Amino acid sequence: MNENTAPLQRAEAEEYASWFKALADATRIQIVSLLARRRAPMSVGEIVTASGVGQSTVSHHLKILAEVRFVLVERQSTSSLYRINEACVSCFPTAADVVMGNPVPAAPTCE
Repeated sequence: MNENTAPLQRAEAEEYASWFKALADATRIQIVSLLARRRAPMSVGEIVTASGVGQSTVSHHLKILAEVRFVLVERQSTSSLYRINEACVSCFPTAADVVMGNPVPAAPTCE
């Protein structure tokens, strides 16, 4: 089997699956989109106001997005600010391309 027809390595497939799973919710897509477009850290309250979703729901979704490092948390005093992980902005389309069978480019890792 040549490299172009072999399946993804298991570890890589699991990582990509975790990314896609994290985005398998419309509210999480909205939050990621908001943070990516804003390009500045936001508090949970600001995200709640902008998204129209309740605070506990936003907090739950931010936790899931932070677990896969799409969203980074910055502590400021007693509050937390959330921002998009810029590395993921460039590597996530690469993940989608690879899953769909395109060649594996040299891409940054989502860290």
